[in-house]
Amino acid sequence: MPVQTVNGVQVWQRRDRVGAFKHWLGWLVGTLIFLGCWHIISEATTWAFVWDAPQQGGQLLSRMIPPRWSYLNQLWQPLWDTLNIATLGTILSVAIALPLSFLAARNTTPHPIARAIALVVIVTSRSVNSLIWALLLVAIIGPGVLAGVLSIALRSIGFLGKLFSEAIEEIDQLPVEAITATGASEFSILTYGIVPQVLPTFAGVSVFRWDVNIRESTVLGLVGAGGIGISLSASVNGLQWSQVSVIFIAIFAMVFLSEWVSATVRKSII
Repeated sequence: MPVQTVNGVQVWQRRDRVGAFKHWLGWLVGTLIFLGCWHIISEATTWAFVWDAPQQGGQLLSRMIPPRWSYLNQLWQPLWDTLNIATLGTILSVAIALPLSFLAARNTTPHPIARAIALVVIVTSRSVNSLIWALLLVAIIGPGVLAGVLSIALRSIGFLGKLFSEAIEEIDQLPVEAITATGASEFSILTYGIVPQVLPTFAGVSVFRWDVNIRESTVLGLVGAGGIGISLSASVNGLQWSQVSVIFIAIFAMVFLSEWVSATVRKSII
């Protein structure tokens, strides 16, 4: 912090004049950017619908109550499909992300070109949302659970591959050096020096991703990729709001249960 002398007394200041000028200039620029963005958004907004939103929301909520509980019997199969989409998609993504992460990690990649290719795959997977993957796959292989499983897998590969590779790069090198000094093969070094260190992280991240995929798989049916989203889309299009409320409750219960399972499993692993 700069020091200024006033009447022979040293006064501590948070910033000097140059620092204070830069600070307020930053605030001024940020404020101008915010006002400019707000003006653009305001010009593209129909404010009559915004002011009417509370009334419309209240009317919609009144149509959703009471829920049509008898419709729950028709949701067991879509809920099961949603669970399968998330689970199978996670398993498939883990199977692909495991070798990919070893290629992407600096300390285990066999060649810089292999690492570059692995990183391209990881970045591409992480850059495309699961709904976009679902749209593409539904157009290619048709609607259904298979499109949902592949969408979840393609989206999860990048997430898992990135975290797996970072865990590999952060391992303790002492066990690896000790095993290497014995003249062990590359496979033995990988099996006994690296894998035991990263296995808990791999398991915890995989379970966490499964929990995330449960949430993502609930909406894939909106584009025809299977699961409870199909029932939600049909009910909304048919203006069956009492059924929509039952679907929301079912989704909430499933997500809450998956969160509890994920937290319990990760707590026992890590």
